[in-house]
Amino acid sequence: MIVDLSRFAAAEKPYWDELERVLAQLDAEPERQLTLDEVQRLHYLYERCSADLASLDTFSTEPQLRALLASLVSRAYCEIHETRSPLSLRWKAAFRAFPRAFRRHAGAFRLSVAVTILGCVFGWLAVRQDPDAKAVLMPFPGLLTSPRDRVAMEESTKLDRMRGVKAGFSAELMTHNIQVAVLTMASGITWGIGTLILLFYNGVILGAVGADYLGAGQGAFLFGWLLPHGSIEIPAILLGGQAGFILAGALIGWGSGLPRPARLRAVAGDLFTIVAGAACMLVWAGIVEAFVSQYHQPVLPYALKITFGVCELLALSAFLGWVGRE
Repeated sequence: MIVDLSRFAAAEKPYWDELERVLAQLDAEPERQLTLDEVQRLHYLYERCSADLASLDTFSTEPQLRALLASLVSRAYCEIHETRSPLSLRWKAAFRAFPRAFRRHAGAFRLSVAVTILGCVFGWLAVRQDPDAKAVLMPFPGLLTSPRDRVAMEESTKLDRMRGVKAGFSAELMTHNIQVAVLTMASGITWGIGTLILLFYNGVILGAVGADYLGAGQGAFLFGWLLPHGSIEIPAILLGGQAGFILAGALIGWGSGLPRPARLRAVAGDLFTIVAGAACMLVWAGIVEAFVSQYHQPVLPYALKITFGVCELLALSAFLGWVGRE
């Protein structure tokens, strides 16, 4: 029982203030690692303030003081007994999880690349052998015109045809491309056949476009147009294919003694991580395509756009290849 409340508060207030300062520091720097001495001091202050709070329970005329101590004690309890990592650390873990999941299934990614390259070769040969085939292979009306005519029109236009529509166009691109990536992954449920078809078809389109523009001597325009967004967009679609082959492998279960539900559970986390990472990449690609790729020489020099795309590709390769390594 407290006989002299004023003397009690005066004697204990320095400890309350010290605990308040420690908790404020931890709130301001959630990633800070306390030393052993600091941890022991925090625990001592917590125990002392808890004892003070228990003593105040016998004195009913100071509800505000009791509320202050109760707040300090509860905050200290949370700091001492918290088991979750700080939010910023969880974000770092998620950031590293994407390239780690990618590297764990590098074989599936290589298969995705190989199928797409086969499609590119097919599309290239089809257009080189029969130029009229592009009417069947090209998915967008804008690609059906002569490359020379299109380049001349793009380079001579004086108006900003994207003015006022860039945000909407960007959002449309993001939505469409994310749907393609998710569909490519989900098609793995067909034991990989659907994923193979979608990747091959995407490769056919790339090969046909390349044959058409390079054959017309418009390589600078082609790379200046495709690289800024394509250096991110195309790998993202390949990641969707990687996820599709991972799903197919879990369904088929070659060389695995586990039952199918266990195989699917084992890859579920990596599937989600890879597709989520690909979706984030496609958001960036949509922004770049609307705000950079659609502007051509002389507004944006092709050399600048190509350099930008190459730098993106190098940064992505370094990220997927090295981030998260122990």
